[in-house]
This record gives sequence, C-alpha cells and structure tokens, in this order.
Amino acid sequence: MAILTQVRDPRVQGVTVTGVEVAPDMRSAVVLVSVMGSEAKQELALRGLTSSAGFLQAQIADRIDTRYVPRLSFKLDAGVKRSIEMARVLGEVLPATAAEAEHEDDPQGEA
Repeated sequence: MAILTQVRDPRVQGVTVTGVEVAPDMRSAVVLVSVMGSEAKQELALRGLTSSAGFLQAQIADRIDTRYVPRLSFKLDAGVKRSIEMARVLGEVLPATAAEAEHEDDPQGEA
C-alpha cells in the first residue's frame, strides 16, 4: 500500500504488486510488479521504485519485528501482460460461442 499512497516519485505510476519472493534468511526480497503502459514507462517506473527502495524498506521496518529487514529489488512480472495477449490470441482462433454467433447474426438485438 505504501507504493500507492506514500511514494512521491512521479515515475511510479500504474504499478501493481503481483508477488514477493523473500529469501529464506529474510535478508532480501524481490518484489514482482506489473506496470501498465509502454516499455519505456515500465522501465521508468522500475527506476523510480529502485530509487524509493530505501524508503519502502523503512516502512517495512516499522511494521515487522524481525532481526533483518529485507533489501528490496524490483522485477517486472510479465505474467499479466502474457495472459492478456494469450486471451487475445485465443479469441482470434477459437470459434465463437452460440450466444456470440446469435448476436453477430442479429446486430439489432431482435429475435
């Protein structure tokens, strides 16, 4: 939540955290993020997140009681974009369902 509400870096926009991979010793964590937009916007957001890593680590330190606070690194999670692309491709190659076929036959909605 701190990424959305407390990071003031203008480069960090349209970011969704999709997962976190924490090392067994809790000294490091890879934060998987999805960024809506072009590749340039994604890279810009990653740079902004990397710049904000110290601030975010301090926010984590305030909330957890452990010996170590994980050092954060950020990585693009391409899974969301891949799934959208796969759905688009499948929509193009699979036959239409009966309801979609009826709608295509009768665009006015008259039965």
